[in-house]
Amino acid sequence: MAMSAVLNWGVGLLLALMTLLFIFRIVLTWYPQVDLTKLPVALVVRPTEPLLAPVRKLVPPIGGVDISPVIWVGIITLLREILVGQQGLLRMLG
Repeated sequence: MAMSAVLNWGVGLLLALMTLLFIFRIVLTWYPQVDLTKLPVALVVRPTEPLLAPVRKLVPPIGGVDISPVIWVGIITLLREILVGQQGLLRMLG
């Protein structure tokens, strides 16, 4: 496999995984009683919390609902389309 194809595949996989983790975070907001420090929930919280905390400072919860995971799903989806979409930058370089 060419290096550009490996890079394209790896970036696509990483962005898909991050999207999935943020979707799990959205579902976790529906259950505020869940302890976020215990496994297996901590496996979702630890990689996403460093990205969510700064967004929460900029966009406070609306009506008690944390929308920062939704914002990150939008950002990652846009990045994925720009980088590895059908006309993405990494595809054009390869």
